[in-house]
Amino acid sequence: MNLETARSRAEELKQQIARADHRYYVLDDPELTDAEYDVLVRELQALEGDFPALRTADSPTARVAGAPSEKFRPVTHRVPMLSLSNAFSDEELVEFDTRVHKVLGPEEVTYVCEPKLDGLAVELTYVDGQLVEGATRGDGNVGEDVTANLRTIRVVPLALRRPADGPPAPPRFEVRGEVFLRRADFARLNARREKEGEPLYVNPRNTAAGSLRQLDPAITAARPLSFFAYELGGWGDDAGTGPFTRHTEKLAWLAAAGCPVNPENRRVQGLEGVRAAYGDFLARRHALAYDVDGMVVKLDGEDARRRLGQVSRSPRWAVAYKFAPEEARTKVESIEVNVGRTGALTPVAFLTPVQVGGVTVSRATLHNPLELKRKDVRVGDQVFVRRAGDVIPEIVKVIDSVRTGDEQEYVFPERCPVCGAAAVMDEDGAILRCTGLDCPAQLQARLQHFASRGGMDIEGLGDKLAEQLVESGQVKRAADLYRLDLPTLTGLERMGEKSAQNFLAALERSKHPPLRRFLYALGIRHVGEATARALADHFKDVRALYDADVEALTRVKDVGPEMAKVIGGFFAEEKNREGVEALLAAGVSPQPPEDTSRGPFAGKTVVLTGTLGALTREQAKEEVERRGGKVSGSVSRKTDFVVAGEESGSKLKKAAELGVRVLDERAFLDLLAAAS
Repeated sequence: MNLETARSRAEELKQQIARADHRYYVLDDPELTDAEYDVLVRELQALEGDFPALRTADSPTARVAGAPSEKFRPVTHRVPMLSLSNAFSDEELVEFDTRVHKVLGPEEVTYVCEPKLDGLAVELTYVDGQLVEGATRGDGNVGEDVTANLRTIRVVPLALRRPADGPPAPPRFEVRGEVFLRRADFARLNARREKEGEPLYVNPRNTAAGSLRQLDPAITAARPLSFFAYELGGWGDDAGTGPFTRHTEKLAWLAAAGCPVNPENRRVQGLEGVRAAYGDFLARRHALAYDVDGMVVKLDGEDARRRLGQVSRSPRWAVAYKFAPEEARTKVESIEVNVGRTGALTPVAFLTPVQVGGVTVSRATLHNPLELKRKDVRVGDQVFVRRAGDVIPEIVKVIDSVRTGDEQEYVFPERCPVCGAAAVMDEDGAILRCTGLDCPAQLQARLQHFASRGGMDIEGLGDKLAEQLVESGQVKRAADLYRLDLPTLTGLERMGEKSAQNFLAALERSKHPPLRRFLYALGIRHVGEATARALADHFKDVRALYDADVEALTRVKDVGPEMAKVIGGFFAEEKNREGVEALLAAGVSPQPPEDTSRGPFAGKTVVLTGTLGALTREQAKEEVERRGGKVSGSVSRKTDFVVAGEESGSKLKKAAELGVRVLDERAFLDLLAAAS
């Protein structure tokens, strides 16, 4: 290759890397896999090595990737936050070790090996032991001020302790570390979003980065971020790392001062020690509580680090020994939808089987319609697929450059492929849901909602029993619950005769619920307890909802056009009306709302405080609401009664200050009886 050809290719690579950096670090929306990005950087490094004239000050190889966002105040790091050079093979690790020995001599050196977390690097500044500023790495020299967001992370110390051993802290110093999401926290976060009908996050790294760079700290606080400290940035007036002679001494001091330090960090001797640590981390990578993409190898001695120094963008005394990417190229053979327990229709790509991370992969999740559209995955596409642990693999990227034109876009079904009920898209276009009341795919979750205290209040119908009833085929719709008998129930695992009798009694007691609880039990999307009450008060009978159109439904208090469409669509679905009729035929008789226009609670606002002996808080609330009252969580001048049980607290005191009428439990029960 001549110089001009190399120059042209180098410019092309710089543009591709710059675009990838911007999307990854600034927009939190990467378009290249880590492996693809590394290939580009290494090709550019090789070109600059062969043709030194191509190495320019603005080259991606000469600086840390990323740029500070304009949304946050810029913060200049006292000591640049460098990125690490990478090693992808044992040969490259040997080259790193050889370079170290060229400077330090033939004696065996001590390394520190640390899991390379897939998160976001930050720097915390402490003055007189108090956290005063926190910033992202940014471009290595200038980061973003995210102090308010970092303060919401529970494990980030707002004040540091004085360690019993080691030097006292100077007036000012900087702590560097990684903000990340543990896999279990990420799974819980996505489970919550799925329950709330929100689009699912794609991976922990992007979610952590996006969470830390929110303009509203309350959003960051709602996400379970974690933090590990791994380095000191500066110590006192000195830009160095103070009186410590070893990196392990710094880590021990940070831990003693109250900073969380990764317990997986280990001190090893020489190259063989590094290899052993790498093999152990690689074998356990999926058993760790967080995502890792390699192992960081650092010299332990501070003097050895100073002697080795750094190049323009990375230290010579450390390297990131990367794990082989768990990605492979394959073809999308077909796309189908799975129906989840909440009715969400999730697209799944069926692939030409391919080995990924030592496992044969033949399918990959596409998450939701928005993600499918964003990635533009089509049947017949060549794609990169990634697997991480036991998680269902996902398609990372479509290789659109090899498209032939024969690829087919996927069209989502209009009806549920399991039960045939209408499939309706959420307002934000993120989730397509089955509206079927008795859809087998979501039956277990629906049964548990049906039996909940706010619904039919069927005591004893927990997840284990619901699972057994569904898997045994004894219950195919909610109405089948009322056809269960003692022999059937006692034939189930861990169901004794007494438990079975209690459950049958609970079923019998549930047959005459208030209409509002019956409507809530049906599990209509967007219909919570308050909306169910409003519908019951307005329509008086469940069959009156069968033909209610959007106009009629919007006359109900707090029901807007979008909610009216969902409710109307539910009752317009013939299968759902059949499910309701089956319940009525099984002996369920929803009771119309009582006249609550009169009586001591009609139109009154009641606050409950303390513990009642005769009723639970939920039962007391229900009794008040059944008589036309409203239960509030706080005392104000608009409060009509405060019901004070045992161990009443600040609400009772506030009632006395405002002159609000206070009822003890006996007076409250008498008032309930008078209003019955």
